[in-house]
Amino acid sequence: MSDTHEIFDLGRQALHDVEQRLGLSRREYLQFCATLAVTMGLPKGAEAAVAKAIETSKRPSVIWLHFQECTGCSESLLRAEHPTLEKLILDVISLDYHETLMAAAGHQAEAARKDAMKANKGKYILVVEGAIPTKDNGNYCKIGGHKAIDLVKECAADAAAVIAIGSCASWGGMPSTGPNPTGASSVGEVLGKPVVTIPGCPPNPYNFLATVVHFLTFGKLPELDKLGRPKFAYSRLIHENCERRAHFDAGRFAMEFGDSGHRQGYCLYKLGCKGPETYANCSTLGFGDAGENNWPVGCGHPCIGCSEKGVGFTKPIHQVAKMLNVTPPLQYPRIVEEQGKGATFASAAAVAALAAAAAGAAVMLTRNLGLSHAAQEAERAKEGAASQDQTKV
Repeated sequence: MSDTHEIFDLGRQALHDVEQRLGLSRREYLQFCATLAVTMGLPKGAEAAVAKAIETSKRPSVIWLHFQECTGCSESLLRAEHPTLEKLILDVISLDYHETLMAAAGHQAEAARKDAMKANKGKYILVVEGAIPTKDNGNYCKIGGHKAIDLVKECAADAAAVIAIGSCASWGGMPSTGPNPTGASSVGEVLGKPVVTIPGCPPNPYNFLATVVHFLTFGKLPELDKLGRPKFAYSRLIHENCERRAHFDAGRFAMEFGDSGHRQGYCLYKLGCKGPETYANCSTLGFGDAGENNWPVGCGHPCIGCSEKGVGFTKPIHQVAKMLNVTPPLQYPRIVEEQGKGATFASAAAVAALAAAAAGAAVMLTRNLGLSHAAQEAERAKEGAASQDQTKV
């Protein structure tokens, strides 16, 4: 990977041009590139490649389509700060078609879309926001006289990459909930091929931005999981890095909104938090640059699993989540392991002792999780009745 100092190989004039174009100081520009590199999970020094790509590469043409959605994904993008929207669409990407943000309308808007597709054939990025209705021959959504199902197929035919942004486009989202009268479907289902999915309602705008910059930097999309989600953003459960995880491990739960546990920031698992079965980076990447607590759990509401198919908009909000990783592993790796050295007998014995203790704690935790609040109260009442009977005897 390139060294950070290679950023300056382009000369002072190039750096000056970047500063003028993006409205950022050199330090702020490097911080921006480093942030994107970290978001994508790239190794040290990758910020140099990101910086050079932004400075020298042609801005990728982006065609953004809207279908069955609330425009929340675009609204989230409007609130990005690094860079702000105007810098993003004028200096990082070329947003050639976006019904909400473009000045053109009617025939001029349709002409802009067709011109961008023709001029950038095989090179543009197609972004789809919203589910696509397929029932009754797709008659429930039309743009410029074209049915959504036909429009997305036309635009995807010559796209270099197709990105489904938001849960509606990624897997159907809220429009696809039963009974789904319009036959709302995902982009991948309509096209019949895998696409990049960035689920969320809305997703963090930096997940989209980092995906586009990765394509701009390396000429390819980031590594994806089997559902088409970028692994840098969707490879870990929200629960794993949640700020309330320590309370979960200690068995401290809020039982009602506004109770003592809720006011003290206890775990929201028993209020229906879906973090234990939802893959996303919401707990590590704040929304709207208003602080890392600026997400549902940080604000005191359970995660509803909006980014996960079969969870968000499917399971009741306050239904207890299915635990995917309650039981800890038998052994824990060391925080820092010396290269080429195995564990000593003493350290192995210590790890075994810790593992045994952890296993015992997991049993107690699982037992605690298995009891609802009502069940706990019933158990206490039963014990109280038994003690009264013994007193009478």
